[in-house]
Amino acid sequence: MGGPGVDALLVLLDEAFEGHGIEESNESQALLTNLATVDEATWRAKPPGATRSIESMVVHVGACKIMYADYAFGPGTLQWGTREVEPWDDGEAPMSAAITWLRGTHRSFVAHVASLTDADLEALRMTNWGEERPTRWIITAIIGHDFYHAGEINHLRSILGTDDRWRWQQLMAPVSEPG
Repeated sequence: MGGPGVDALLVLLDEAFEGHGIEESNESQALLTNLATVDEATWRAKPPGATRSIESMVVHVGACKIMYADYAFGPGTLQWGTREVEPWDDGEAPMSAAITWLRGTHRSFVAHVASLTDADLEALRMTNWGEERPTRWIITAIIGHDFYHAGEINHLRSILGTDDRWRWQQLMAPVSEPG
């Protein structure tokens, strides 16, 4: 199926999720590349005043992919707060299992998009909040959602002090002052 519009959206879905759809230099803006440096201690950590952990963001992102896919491409019967949509309670998602599950939710959403034609992109589809939106809008919302939460995870890692260097700083050796 496909077409140039669908193909472009598939590249952007990959770029936002894994970071290698457009060019290798953008990988730090993607969801999975921001998760790559998260360790077990950081997974559930919350800085003072925060209400969300990286763990809760990952479950949220995966749940949204499930809900958007079910309403836009499926029967539209799933509900928030069910194990089918959110398999773990807050604070109970094992990091490795949750990231594997997140990858699966992404693959499933991408499979729906890959089955479309460019003509399908303007078709109205249902959202999980009961409004119809163009298919292109729904797909773009998922792309933006991945980038948004990738940035949020990056910021949380920074606040927690686990990884706050720019990529170029990691590659450079320290410069010593003459003296």
